[in-house]
Amino acid sequence: MPDFPWDSLAAARARAARHPGGLVDLSIGTPVDDTPAVLTQALAAAGNAPGYPTALGTTELRTAAAGWLRRRLGVEIADPLGADPSLVPTVGSKELVALLPTLLGLRTGTLVLPEVAYPTYEVGAVLAGLAVRRSDVPPPDAAGVVLVWLNSPGNPHGRVLSDDRLREWVAWGRAHGVPVVADECYITLGWDVEPRSLLHPAIAGEDHTGLLAVHSLSKQSTAAGYRAGLLSGDPALVRPVWEVRRHLGLLVPGPVQAAMTAALDDDAHVDAQRARYRDRRDRLSAAVRAAGLRIDHSEAGLYLWATRDEDCWTTIDRLAGLGIVAAPGSFYGPAGSRHVRLALTATDERIAAAVERLTA
Repeated sequence: MPDFPWDSLAAARARAARHPGGLVDLSIGTPVDDTPAVLTQALAAAGNAPGYPTALGTTELRTAAAGWLRRRLGVEIADPLGADPSLVPTVGSKELVALLPTLLGLRTGTLVLPEVAYPTYEVGAVLAGLAVRRSDVPPPDAAGVVLVWLNSPGNPHGRVLSDDRLREWVAWGRAHGVPVVADECYITLGWDVEPRSLLHPAIAGEDHTGLLAVHSLSKQSTAAGYRAGLLSGDPALVRPVWEVRRHLGLLVPGPVQAAMTAALDDDAHVDAQRARYRDRRDRLSAAVRAAGLRIDHSEAGLYLWATRDEDCWTTIDRLAGLGIVAAPGSFYGPAGSRHVRLALTATDERIAAAVERLTA
């Protein structure tokens, strides 16, 4: 396994902690706002759960998830209650990302992931014994490729793939018989553009053959501690994932499934949280630019992808001197080595402290 990247921030974190005003941690995108009552109340009401939960997900959860996909993303999945499931709940999205190649039975070949990408895609390849190829466009040579990961809006850089680029990947995957999977965990957080799902009919066409999408309640519902995610798309791909998860006991707890159902049926809490993040983004982005950094992409998601056109670790050290911890872009691949990622997931008070220090 590769080294756990966050361990390398220990020195920067220690330096930042010595700031008189305390540390402002913008390195990890961990939600800090209270989980909305619509989730906590549903969780508590379902707390008497003596039996094992179902890997497939309750009827109520699958119905709510299908409704959410239709209502929020314009995605119409195959019958969510059919014999071949078109969606299943997951224990958050990270375990699904890390295990998907294994769950699909991939043992040899190459996994394609973005040039700048969430490290867990590569971890999943390592666990399955697959090689890794980084590419932001469909490669001309498909030899040996067994799976493609897309990420839009992207982590760390917040880039949103255009409809044309998404359609290119769909056509390429289908032409070569390679599943294409989109990590869409930030899809409800478009700022300058409106992200489109890989499963949208304008992208996928009349069905979802060869396509999967991953979603999460961690950010949109401030429920990272619930470990609540969804996998949906082609039933021919969802079914084997579900079957293996049943054998492994990868089960979302019953009370969490009840909370997920309530969350997916309610848009108000998602919109309220989105407004909080927009305000933090507006204030922090202005301060970052005032401090002499350029922000690239960042049109969606929960991060600012910033650079001083220098090695990312130099920028990390500069920020640590202000008591601010960011994530070095090198965590996300060689192409990120001159950027840092700053998360919007800090309290209003800590965002205000960062703004004050960056503009002093």
